[in-house]
Amino acid sequence: MANIRNLKKDINYLTSELVSDCYLYMYFHKDKNHDEVVGIISEAVELRNNLMHKTNHPENKDDKKLLKSHFNNLYDEMLESVDVLFNQLSELTKK
Repeated sequence: MANIRNLKKDINYLTSELVSDCYLYMYFHKDKNHDEVVGIISEAVELRNNLMHKTNHPENKDDKKLLKSHFNNLYDEMLESVDVLFNQLSELTKK
């Protein structure tokens, strides 16, 4: 991770792509799994808000090593969480 600005951009980009894919799924499958897709969208928005809050308000601002570790862990958490949500949406397409 190069800097905080890029982390924020990645958070926004990945969550917006997930929400876009959910809306595309809802467009092509009008009445199929509507509640599940809305749940995925809600989780994505909640994830985005939590990640942005953690990015904007790190706990240990004074210790550079802990701060770097915090942002690296945050980046990993973002990737894992978005991957789980994309997999949930992918499973809905198989039903």
